[in-house]
Amino acid sequence: MTYDVRKIREHFPALDGGAAHFDGPGGSQVPDVVGQAVAATLCAAIANRGVVTAAERRAATVVTEARQAVADLLAADPAGVVFGRSMTQLTYDFSRTLAQKWGPGDEVVVTRLDHDANIRPWVQAAAAAGATVRWAEFSPETGELEPVAPLLSGRTRLVAVTAASNLLGTRPDLPAIASAVHDAGALLYVDGVHLTPHAAVDVTALGADFYACSPYKFLGPHLGVVVAAPSLLETLHPDKLLPSTDAVPERFELGTLPYELLAGTTAAIGFLAGLVPGTGARRTRLLGSMAALESHENALLARLDAGLAVVPGVTRYGSPERRRTPTVLFSVDGIASQAVYEHLGAQGVNAPAGSFYAIECSRHLGLGDTGAVRAGIAPYTTEDDVDRLLAGVESLPRA
Repeated sequence: MTYDVRKIREHFPALDGGAAHFDGPGGSQVPDVVGQAVAATLCAAIANRGVVTAAERRAATVVTEARQAVADLLAADPAGVVFGRSMTQLTYDFSRTLAQKWGPGDEVVVTRLDHDANIRPWVQAAAAAGATVRWAEFSPETGELEPVAPLLSGRTRLVAVTAASNLLGTRPDLPAIASAVHDAGALLYVDGVHLTPHAAVDVTALGADFYACSPYKFLGPHLGVVVAAPSLLETLHPDKLLPSTDAVPERFELGTLPYELLAGTTAAIGFLAGLVPGTGARRTRLLGSMAALESHENALLARLDAGLAVVPGVTRYGSPERRRTPTVLFSVDGIASQAVYEHLGAQGVNAPAGSFYAIECSRHLGLGDTGAVRAGIAPYTTEDDVDRLLAGVESLPRA
């Protein structure tokens, strides 16, 4: 199947501005069909979900279609798809709910590799419950997560781990981690925000009890998603308003859902399914498209890695030889990363600098709270974009 990046780019109005966008890990650009779906939903007659009026039925259909689209994307049960304001908000909500059953002597495992949204909610929930937090470390040299199994015991209640580091791109061996976690009788909460835009996901195959992601990282609008088995969700009872439904998954969705954003999410997943020509069910088309996308992005990643490797003074973090998402974290000797970011930005290359909320990861790498420059490859990235980034780094003024 041919991945035609030029044709794909025609659907991204934001690219008309001429910038080369490497800021997708913080939020991707959006195709025209997503904006159209958001606008059409906002402009149509719509109301709270129901079955009496056309406006009520339209809202109900938007929600049903969005749950099914996410289910197709993640090989999940649509009845276990929970929507919220953001992955961070949802993770806080689930941490508080799960911690209702924790107490002194219980243990929770988090990792230094993760975004803080999959660390701090668990650390704070454990503290409130009197539970103990154990930390899984990673190698600063390779970026690889160290084994989680030695940290587990019969007292472990939950392990929170990333599917892909948003700073280094490292992809831990989730099935192996899940097997160890489940053997210990614990639950696995996976931050899939940075993996979902770059690879086909099957939450059951990964072994995730909870899988969180953000549509605005995979060409959609700003909101968050958590998926879990409906039977697991039935065992959890979050704080909620008295008259609100106790049905799953709605019991976890506080207030009225943003229907226009759900419609945009459905459109984004449909766009992903059509990245390459294909037929059959949406899940089948998604598998073909994501395989082609992964091949496209890996080729560009190899080009970027090779180009940075020969630029004097550039340090790349993590291991470029190991399996990871198309993400590169680098710094330049003698030049502050913020200055590198600003230099590139002046040349129309958007590659920001920072820790990007992976504060534990940045500190463990020895980069402190300021981090380094991050370049992320997206479905619309071209060889020319990569070459522009490399030229920008090479043209940095040196002392």
